[in-house]
Amino acid sequence: MKLSFFGATRQVTGSMYLLELEEDFRILIDCGTNMDQKNERVKSEYGLFPFDPTLVNLVVLTHAHIDHSGQIPNLYKNGYEGQVLCTSPSLALTEILLYDSASLNQKKLNTIEKSKKRSNKRKHEDSEALYLSRQVKEAIENFVPIEFSRRFKIKPGAWVTFIPAGHLLGAAHVLFEIEQNGELRKIGFSGDIGRKNYPLLVDPSQFPEVDYLICESTYGNRFHDEQGDPLDVLEEIVRESCIDKPGRMIVPAFSVGRTQAFLYTLNKLFAEKGLKRIKVFTDSPLAKESTHIYEKYTYLLNNEAKEFKEENDELFDFENLIYVKSDKDSKEISNHLESCIIISSSGMIQGGRVEQHVANNIENPYATILFIGYATEGTIGHRLKTKDLTKLIIQGASREVKAQIKSTDVFSGHGDLKDLLNFVGMQNQGKLKKIFLVHGELDSMLNFKAALENKNFNQVEIPLINQTFEL
Repeated sequence: MKLSFFGATRQVTGSMYLLELEEDFRILIDCGTNMDQKNERVKSEYGLFPFDPTLVNLVVLTHAHIDHSGQIPNLYKNGYEGQVLCTSPSLALTEILLYDSASLNQKKLNTIEKSKKRSNKRKHEDSEALYLSRQVKEAIENFVPIEFSRRFKIKPGAWVTFIPAGHLLGAAHVLFEIEQNGELRKIGFSGDIGRKNYPLLVDPSQFPEVDYLICESTYGNRFHDEQGDPLDVLEEIVRESCIDKPGRMIVPAFSVGRTQAFLYTLNKLFAEKGLKRIKVFTDSPLAKESTHIYEKYTYLLNNEAKEFKEENDELFDFENLIYVKSDKDSKEISNHLESCIIISSSGMIQGGRVEQHVANNIENPYATILFIGYATEGTIGHRLKTKDLTKLIIQGASREVKAQIKSTDVFSGHGDLKDLLNFVGMQNQGKLKKIFLVHGELDSMLNFKAALENKNFNQVEIPLINQTFEL
């Protein structure tokens, strides 16, 4: 049995791992987009993939986020003909995310076609990775939803089980059980590990003992700054930004997951804390679609969310909540002069409608820009979060930074170092043969490895891109 690491090695994005069983049976675990432009995947004889997609027998998807699912249409485009196994909510969320990506790809292709400065060869190279709606449709038609905690037979002598991971609706830890030479081997993939007491989502479930563990390490070198109740944290910020003064708050937020947690917490604020019901604009069509999916799968949310819905009828919908539809409606929000909250994507202020909202409000001393998620280095969000800027170039113009810049990690969907250690701590040190650290920057991995070794987990590997191990 072999395990190869083709993504999210010594970086956060682009999860992609190939598990090769006996009798030439190959399972691809995640097939994500590499969103780190500094570390693009090297093209091979198979194009976008360092392996032959036609030889892959099965894809298993941990959750819907694009850095885990984003290359699945290209896998079919390059000859893959098998199925994709995931949970039912992951199927629903992946579908809308992939179609959204395809729509953006079509716009990029239109721009390439109109450009007269590039050669035909360059146009072909730029467009190779840009799948369209027809590839998404083909992919989604081959998704097979599997229930949580169901031991599913994928071939004689091989089973897979999806175990709740928190982090995102439908997100799973994945357990493989493989019979080999009369022995049952167990391989575990953490996916992205959630955190306890997160709005809407269940806590990560107990993970069984395995022989090999592939574990994410996004926050392997840090603890969450805020450990309080998201309700209390948000109440203080909203009161200060929009109630005590006639201000407006811009919230850059990812449309899938983060926006739903934020809207649900706002709804609780208005229902339980008696907060003044100011206007809340949700300016993302994708966020509205995602919210409908969360409502459909209420039965998979945590008990607090289910009880709140039973008492208040709605998880996300409340008085003065407005979903913004068109680009024209989005621009007209600037004409709303009263206190309000504007939630818009992307969370890193890298494209999307949120750029215009930030540009319109960055010079307003009564405005607050609230970051509730991670922002990659090089993005506008990262510069605003980490630097004491006096000026910002945005939308092609230099603007003075007069708005208040705030940040909270209480809505972060990733477990911190304590959560990661607790996840690995479920394992039997005598049974566990190897831990592979993925999905993290190298400094996070090194710190996490040291912390594990301090707890006598001494069998830790930090794979390189395209590295293969015999299991």
